[in-house]
Amino acid sequence: MARTPPGETRRRVLAFVRERVLAGAPPTTREVQAHLGFRAVQSARQHLEALVAEGKLAKAAGRARGYRLPAGDPARFGMAAGPARPVPILGRVQAGRLSEALEASDGYLPVVDRPADETLFALTVRGESMTGAGILPGDVVLVRQQEQAPDGAIVVALIAGEATVKRLRRRRGRLELHAANPAFAPIVPDRGDELRILGQVVEVRRRLG
Repeated sequence: MARTPPGETRRRVLAFVRERVLAGAPPTTREVQAHLGFRAVQSARQHLEALVAEGKLAKAAGRARGYRLPAGDPARFGMAAGPARPVPILGRVQAGRLSEALEASDGYLPVVDRPADETLFALTVRGESMTGAGILPGDVVLVRQQEQAPDGAIVVALIAGEATVKRLRRRRGRLELHAANPAFAPIVPDRGDELRILGQVVEVRRRLG
C-alpha cells in the first residue's frame, strides 16, 4: 500500500479544520479522527497539537470545539489570498421567529474560491434558532441562489412573504423548516406553495474580535 507523503496528512487535517471553522462549526478532535479515518483519537490530537504549535491553528483552552484560525490568518476575516469577488449583503434574515428580509444593500462580502457561475448573496443573521448548527446572531451567511435543496441542507426560505434561515426537512412528502435549537418549533406550512427556497447556505462568516 502506498504511503501518504510526509506532511500530506497534516495538510488534510488543517484543510478540514479551516473549512469547518469558516463554516462556523469548529470540529471536535473525534470529528477530525472520523473525517481523516484515524484508528485512534490520539492520532488526530497529535496532528492538531502540532498545528497549534506551528501557529497554523489556535486553541481555546477547555473547549471541545475550541479550534480557531490564528489572528494572522487572512481567511479569519474572509480575506484569503487572491482576488476576492464582492457579494452583496442584501440585509438581515431572522433565525428565530420569522421576519421580513430587508432588500436594501448592506455592503459587500469578499468571497474567494467559489465557482464563477454561482449566483451568490449574503444576509446577516438575527435570532438564536440555529445556534446548534454553529450559526449565531450577527453571523453573515453566504447563500447560493437556488430553488431546490437536499434534505438536511441549511437554507434561506421565504414563507408567507417572510424570510428565515433554517434546516430543510422533507416529511411525508412535504417541506418543513427545522431550527437547530430545541426552544424553537418546526415551521410546517399549511400548503406546499407557501414555502419558497431562496438559496442554500454555503458558508458562515463571523468576526471573532
